[in-house]
Amino acid sequence: MHLITNQMYWVISSSSAPFRLILNLEYNNSIQGFFFLGVRMRCLFLHSLRVLVLPGIVAAFLSVASVLQPAKASAIERPYPYLQDRRDQGLQHGLNQVAKRLKLERAISEKRFGAALVDITDLNAPKFAGINAEVMMYAASLPKVGILLGLFRKVQEDQLALDYRTATLAKAMVQDSSNRAASELFYMVGPAYLESLFTSPQYRLYDVSAGGGLWVGKEYGQGEAWKRDPILHLSHAASALKVAQLYYMLESGQLLSPGFTQAMKSILGETSLEHKFYRGLMRNCPSAKVFRKSGSWRQFHSDSAIVEHDGKRYIAVALTNDANGSRLLEDLIVEMDTLIVAG
Repeated sequence: MHLITNQMYWVISSSSAPFRLILNLEYNNSIQGFFFLGVRMRCLFLHSLRVLVLPGIVAAFLSVASVLQPAKASAIERPYPYLQDRRDQGLQHGLNQVAKRLKLERAISEKRFGAALVDITDLNAPKFAGINAEVMMYAASLPKVGILLGLFRKVQEDQLALDYRTATLAKAMVQDSSNRAASELFYMVGPAYLESLFTSPQYRLYDVSAGGGLWVGKEYGQGEAWKRDPILHLSHAASALKVAQLYYMLESGQLLSPGFTQAMKSILGETSLEHKFYRGLMRNCPSAKVFRKSGSWRQFHSDSAIVEHDGKRYIAVALTNDANGSRLLEDLIVEMDTLIVAG
């Protein structure tokens, strides 16, 4: 395999296989780094792709498997479980004790608090614990992670191109929580497409029979709602369980191909909003890798993350209806992190 590199693109070619791949990259001052402008892989078989976005430096790592996998393949067909079937009594007890220490009994009884914690250090044997995990709440910007998923699904299916503008919008929507970028991508991906993705039997990210879940039925602006969720008539909704399920399916290769999984995580892995889960984790364990999306509007505060450090990997999601919810989430993640690491 030969690599020819300059400031704008890498060409990867092979004398032993009939393919050529060009990773088209562009440096942008506003994001202080390179971003790849889409990889068109209709005739290419790609096992994995990782792009590291660093100021002034591009590093790309490719590995081609002996048994090559089509880049368009969306899900690894493995018997990964639904998280609600993997409740761990020890982890549940620990999470219940955390709730008591944080004096959440009233919020829990009034269904103003919901949380999910999943130890995925072993992806094949996740350990799940939840409190009001199936309770759907208004989640503000957290459901933008669903728009990001829809975008990458459409790109993978060759229905959209991940060009420079689209990539920039995706980064702004997640890392800065830009409502303008989210609204543009909401219409670009298509609300009907998002609904079909969330409600599909394959993913069940929104399930009427299970209390709802992840929902994006309106732009993030002053426009009219396209469609509110069928249960509580919310425009932007989530439950802790369904967001945790999305992250688990992402990590286990059930949503996107390996290359697009890494691309989606690269966006989730940076933030300009250093509050809630992020602030708590940086205070408690500054070396942790955090892939997250949060949301806030009035008294509604939420956060969600995949966290990796010290050989542990876990998913944490929490939603609150509390004026002091932002600080609560900061304290909660420290307790959750301690619980996982101690386990």
